[in-house]
Amino acid sequence: MANFVILMAEAAGEAHATPKAFGMDATVYVSLAMLVFIGILIWKKVPAAITGMLDNKIAEISKQLKEAEALRLDAESLKAEYEAKLADAAKEADEMRARADAEAEALVAKAKADATALIARRKQMAEDRIAAAEATALSEVRAAAAKAATEAAARLIADKHDAAADKALVDQAIAGVAKG
Repeated sequence: MANFVILMAEAAGEAHATPKAFGMDATVYVSLAMLVFIGILIWKKVPAAITGMLDNKIAEISKQLKEAEALRLDAESLKAEYEAKLADAAKEADEMRARADAEAEALVAKAKADATALIARRKQMAEDRIAAAEATALSEVRAAAAKAATEAAARLIADKHDAAADKALVDQAIAGVAKG
């Protein structure tokens, strides 16, 4: 800043005197002050303290990096473990689905077999009922035919037989009983 002021004064055309003490200007005093300051810092072992703090900080960061690495490895192992569990769960789910499909197929097959057996039983029952109805109808027809034949025979006998024919039949029956 002092140089700037000097340059500005010279630019304005003013001449000025450079301050000096004991034959040294301000630059020399600043340089000497810096040397004394640096000497005091070295004498008080400030660079060693700074180096120690930096070493401690480096050690702490290294420790944190090692912990982070350990945590990363733990996370990777947990990830691998959960991926394995997920794969096992998926495999188990597939097995359960396959078992369910097999059970469903077995149930469907059993239901089809039961339905087929039920249909066969019902068909047999229907056929048995039809056969029974046919037998009943046949016996009713036979009974009706026998009744009609009996009535027709009775009418024929009544029409063709008179008292004399009845007397001859009764006599013949009595003679057959007496022989026997």
